[in-house]
Amino acid sequence: MPPVSTATVLDVGEWSIRTATHEQRVDRWVGPHRERRRRGEKHPVLDFLFTYYSESPGRLRRWHPGVGVALAGPAPHAGWRWYTADGDTVRLDTAGFLADRGDTVRFVRDLLVATASRPAFTGCFGLHEWAMVYRDADTRHPVPLRLGQAGTDAVVEAHPIRCSHFDAFRFFTPAAVPRNRLQPTRESQPALEQPGCLHAGMDLYKWACKLGPAVPGELLVDCLDLAAEIRELDMRASPYDLRDAGYEPVAIETPEGKAAYVAAQRAFTERGAVLRQRLVDVCDVLLG
Repeated sequence: MPPVSTATVLDVGEWSIRTATHEQRVDRWVGPHRERRRRGEKHPVLDFLFTYYSESPGRLRRWHPGVGVALAGPAPHAGWRWYTADGDTVRLDTAGFLADRGDTVRFVRDLLVATASRPAFTGCFGLHEWAMVYRDADTRHPVPLRLGQAGTDAVVEAHPIRCSHFDAFRFFTPAAVPRNRLQPTRESQPALEQPGCLHAGMDLYKWACKLGPAVPGELLVDCLDLAAEIRELDMRASPYDLRDAGYEPVAIETPEGKAAYVAAQRAFTERGAVLRQRLVDVCDVLLG
């Protein structure tokens, strides 16, 4: 998707439709989450979207036109942070936004460009989740291990681990840390992230949130949808037995499971590449 022209103006009818459509798309994830929270229930797969990632349901439901797009008529955005009136329209105050968030924009752009520049590695088989419970009975979720502790440990010991994503690696158990071929740090993140990583794909949603109102609502929800679908694969391929929650396992300890995982991973990589470029385009328009 090319950068949006700075001359784009949406009339009341168009941005009202986009707002309603955005709310409906977001409510696919937000609605069930709010209902579970009301009942005091936890979800071992989907809560991740609202706990690890910090965007609140209320902020998610706010549709933004994105940088370079102005809204005609009495848009509620006029009272929102980083917006400014421009004649009879309301638009993002790019200068004000960059004054507050310029360093974030530049970091996100550099990271996304660096990630996109590398070939996708699809031979990890989701072993990061297995390394998070290796030789440790204190699991991250109150869900039984599909192969038990001994079986889980055996899978880790039978496979090389090559996790490049720091925010996955930092949850490895102490026994698993030296088994990883890479030792990623926050500082090395721009040098190591690669587009085949499931967590790098999920994090496109995080970066869309970090770019805030500069990101069109449609792009934000595209990233949210991708993150949710990747999260499902991530947990289906994990050592946890989630069949009671409705998730059939992807048994990565078998040849068939590995093949299924890689096929899904490659499809997510292709979708992620498009969204990553769209986010880079937003950064480029902001930075001018």
